[in-house]
Amino acid sequence: MIVITNPTPVPNEMEIINSLFENGLELLHIRKPDFSEIKTALFIHQIKKKFRGKLVLHHHHQLATEFGINRIHFTEKNRSTNKPNRFSKPVRFSTSTHSIEEFNTLANDFDYAFLSPVFSSVSKENYHPATDLFAAVKKRTNFKTKLIALGGIKSDNINQICNSGFDGIALLGSIWTSSNPLENFKLCQKTVLSY
Repeated sequence: MIVITNPTPVPNEMEIINSLFENGLELLHIRKPDFSEIKTALFIHQIKKKFRGKLVLHHHHQLATEFGINRIHFTEKNRSTNKPNRFSKPVRFSTSTHSIEEFNTLANDFDYAFLSPVFSSVSKENYHPATDLFAAVKKRTNFKTKLIALGGIKSDNINQICNSGFDGIALLGSIWTSSNPLENFKLCQKTVLSY
């Protein structure tokens, strides 16, 4: 299970992030598009060192070496201009896709890719699936890259994802818009672990 940071700061964010890790969070994507390199570095500094191997950088990839981070994420837009092979190994890569056709054409450089939005977004207003991604997953031909569902995922719809050909889930809005992010994470985690 993956959690993506809220694009903008939220109250008690660091306390929540460290608690999520303490409760079994596998990976945290740091997605703060408006953060400068310095602000991103200050953000990472607040995360306990023991969890830095579970961080994935969306921006300011050059900070990875400084912080011992070995995971880099490419957006759909920057995937074409920033080639994964420009990084020395053992960096691991992920990316974002918005159709199964796009996912199927990915190079073997990526460990996993988000496919979104699966459901109507919790955090983005008027962001709905353009097509039925559950039907689309049946056309999957790329099995070297893990397929991660993203968009509108909540504890009450995880079962549908786990039964439909996705390899995992990523949470954003259901965590950061919740009045109790940690409890909501645990509820989602419990459902995922039952599969």
